[in-house]
This record gives sequence, structure tokens and C-alpha cells, in this order.
Amino acid sequence: MAGQSRKWMILLATVWIQAFTGTNFDFSAYSSELKEVLGVSQVQLNYLATASDLGKAFGWSSGLALMYLPLWVVMLIAAFMGLVGYGVQWLVIREFITLPYFVMFLLCLLDGCSICWFNTVCFVLCIKNFPSNRPLALALTVSFNGVSAAFYNLAATAMNPSSSELYLLLNAFIPLFTSLVALIPILRQPTLDTLPPDAVKRDQFIFIILNFLAVITGIYLLLLHPVSTKAARFLFSGAIFLLLLPLGVPGIVYARNWFDQKIYSRFRMEGSSFILIDHDDLELHRGLLSRDNSLRNGSLCSVDGDESVKGISRQESTESNGRCCKTVIEKDQLIMLGEEHKARMLVRRLDFWLYYLAYFCGGTIGLVYSNNLGQIAESLGQYSKTELLITLYSSLSFFGRLLSAVPDLIRTRFYFARTGWLAIALLPTPIAFFLLAATSSQMALQAGTALIGLSSGFIFAAAVSITSELFGPNSVGVNHNILITNIPLGSLLYGVLAAIVYDANAGSGLGAVTDIVCMGRKCYFYTFVWWGGISILGLAFSVLLFLRTRQAYGRFEQNRLSTLLY
Repeated sequence: MAGQSRKWMILLATVWIQAFTGTNFDFSAYSSELKEVLGVSQVQLNYLATASDLGKAFGWSSGLALMYLPLWVVMLIAAFMGLVGYGVQWLVIREFITLPYFVMFLLCLLDGCSICWFNTVCFVLCIKNFPSNRPLALALTVSFNGVSAAFYNLAATAMNPSSSELYLLLNAFIPLFTSLVALIPILRQPTLDTLPPDAVKRDQFIFIILNFLAVITGIYLLLLHPVSTKAARFLFSGAIFLLLLPLGVPGIVYARNWFDQKIYSRFRMEGSSFILIDHDDLELHRGLLSRDNSLRNGSLCSVDGDESVKGISRQESTESNGRCCKTVIEKDQLIMLGEEHKARMLVRRLDFWLYYLAYFCGGTIGLVYSNNLGQIAESLGQYSKTELLITLYSSLSFFGRLLSAVPDLIRTRFYFARTGWLAIALLPTPIAFFLLAATSSQMALQAGTALIGLSSGFIFAAAVSITSELFGPNSVGVNHNILITNIPLGSLLYGVLAAIVYDANAGSGLGAVTDIVCMGRKCYFYTFVWWGGISILGLAFSVLLFLRTRQAYGRFEQNRLSTLLY
């Protein structure tokens, strides 16, 4: 029983690590000061933001380190990489030292690599300690990474609201302090035996409690904004209390009998409604497919009581698109979910490139928008609202990540392919960009930021699940790292596009201050139009991916439901 209690302490440690290591989300809070101190153009500033994203391309190095070093050592290395990266940048922005631009680029690269190493540590801890509820553990911890900027905003406001460079100092020391605290449960990791079915369901109920507390935390950070330093200190203390509140979960584990009798028995808990695509289901699915050698490439057999699968059949039977579109949709379709794809096989799949482009034109463009929030607010004369916008983006990204678990929670009542949910999640992004292009009002800026944060948060959290389902759970580590190579590429491409438009209008906009500061709507108008058009392409790619994969999802759900009837 002590081992079961300790695993929840480890989960909470990963939540804390994720909550305080999403340090790249507050770049906009100090980017303008960094730009001024370095005396660089907007294009050069964008390269520094890209360097942080480029650190994700070196995420594989953390996996290599885990082959030779204990997990806690890898975590401390990540903390010290962040300490050096952000700490030296703080010295530069405070003008204690002067460094060439190339060294600043390397420091930002080190920051991004630090974040990836922290993520790897958290993923390994969740996978090792929650093998039966892995998707729920990963979804919960990844969600808190999106709310990091809101925590840092409260901390900075509580200490010195007029010092934007304070963010760099907090980015350097808070992850290190959190890592030292997390060492206690990590060094005392339990050896866990395989859980019986009733224990797995009991853990699922505890995850419901934790997600409920996570929603309360997100609402708290979203709706309450400090108006003074004293208020910020009070609100920051409340946020820390909300992070400490789940420490009571180990007590819930010890009191499991009471929960079984009084609460748990009132809930209808079916494991398949929470698990993404588990190995038992996949093996059963493959067995049914192997026996069915006459598998159809067209419509699906309907199953009584599942209207969504019937709907897929009706759509396929009435589809009358042109020959060209039909060829694109039907050529080399996935036959079943969970088939393992090695890297060489992966890059030959049309479905992968549709998925890659949907992510590239959707979630990645939202991340680039967050990197430019400081300059966007400044150009529209709302620089004082930068912290509020960062908190808004961070909080809505957090809720978007939590919403990515909805398809699994409602699976027994309403089934829809996860690639279809991806397309729905991409829809708010072009709406937001065209809204920002249409008007420069404060309300439009906040609404657009909220929509982009919600959309990108869902995509970031759902991506691992989609990669696992489409291209195999055993290869997800390698395949997902290939997928997220679009982040540094998108950061470079979209950031340079925005920076070129910005610098072209610097000095010509209304009320321009210097030759490197642009003021007025024209600074980002064409950028928003371009980004909106690109995100529409991402939406189109995601819809095409859904059309190509819905048969595989439908077959899987049909076979799963048929087994429940016997």
C-alpha cells in the first residue's frame, strides 16, 4: 500500500515540474527589453525565439542520457541547463555583461533543450508508475505545462511588476528549486506490481478528482488578475495552495474501502472509456481483422446503438466526390489503428504528411503567435496588457489540453474519430487571426489570444495520442519526435514572415518611436492575414486526414462494440 501512495506523490511531483518548466511561454514578457538591450531587429529577435524552439529538435539527447544516467541526475542536468541559459541572459539584459549575438542564440537553444529534458523525465515517470492509466497520467501532467506563464506572471507581479527582466531570473531558479523538491519522491520510487481490475478503476476515479482540481486551478488563474503587488502576493499564495491541495490524494488511496462503498459504487466506470487505444484492444482488433480476409474498403457494418458509426457508413455510401478527390482519400488508406510504423515507413505515408502539415499550420503557428505577443501588444498601444495576454493564452492553452481528454471520457456515449476532433480544434485559429486583422480593439486582441491558446493547447496535448493510434504505440517516441520537427521550422518561417512585415513598417507607422519599433495596425495586419490563410490550409489538411482515417477508427470501434455484446 505504501508503494501505491508513493506513486501519487510522484505524479504530483511531475505536475509541479510541468507547471514551472514551461518557461518558453513567457518570452513575450521580456522580449521587447531584450531587443532594446541587444540592439537587434525584429528578425534577429525572432531567431532567438526560434532557437528556444530549435532546442526541441535535440530532445532525443535526453533519452540517450537516460540510458547511462539515473533519472534524477537527468532532471538536475535539465535544471542546471535552464539556470545557465536564463541566468546568463538575465546578466545581459541587466547589462552586467555583454555577449555577442551568436552566444545569446546558443543560450536560448540551451533553454529549449532544458524544457525537453524536463518533459522526458515527466513522461518516463508517468509511464513507469501508471502503466494501466498511462494516457490519463500523461494528459494531466502535460496540461499543467500550458499554465506555466500564468504562474510566472503572478510571481513576477508579486515581486516587482515594473521589472520585466525578472522573468529571466525566475525562469532560471524556480525550475531548479522545483527539481530539488521533487527529488524526495523520485528517489523513493516504489516497485509496483500489476494492478487488479478493481484497483485500475479506483485509480481512474482518483484521476477524476485530480482533473477536477486542475479545472479549478485553471479557472482561478484565468479569472483572477492582480491589481496591485499585495493582491498578486495573495493570489500567488492561493495558486500555490491549489497545487498543494492534491497532496491529499495518497490519503484517498489509503481510504479506498470507504470510497468503494460510499462514492465509487455510484459511478459507472468502464475502463475502455478512459483508455486511448490500449494493447488488449489492439490485439483483439488485429485478430478480428486477420480472420476477416474479405475486409471491405468501403462502408462499415453498422452496430446497433452506435449512431456515430452508422453515420460514417451513411456518409461513405452517399459520397459522390470527383474521381480525383476520391483517389486522394482512398489511396493507401490505413487498414487498422495501432500498426507499428518505423521511421522509414512513416515518411512514406501520405497520412503522416497530412498530419505533419495540419500540425505545422495549426498548433505551431499558435506557438509563434505567443512568442510575438509582446510586440503585438506594443504595436497596438497595449503594452501594459502584455502580462494579461500572456496569462490569457497560458490559461486557455491549459484548458485546451484538458479538453483533449474529452474524446476518451465520452467515448461510451458518443464516438468520433480523434482526427475529427483535431479538425474541430483547428477551426478557432483562422477565425482568431481574421478577427485580429479586422480590428485592433482590446476586446478583439483578448478574444483572438484566447481562441488561439485554446486551439493550440488541444493540439499539443492530443498529438501524442494521435501519433500512437495512427502509427503504433511502441514507436510513438521516435515518431512523435519526427512530427515535432515542424515546431522549429514553423517558428523560423512564421517568425521571419512576421518580423519582415514588422521591420518594413518600423518608422513608417503612426507614432513610430525609433527605427526598430513599429506602432500601429499595419505592423501585424498582413501577418495576421497570412497566418489566417495558412491556418485555413492546416484545417483543410486535417479534414482530409479525417476523411482518410475515419474508416480505420470506425472499424476499431465497431469491433470493440461487437466484443462487448458477447
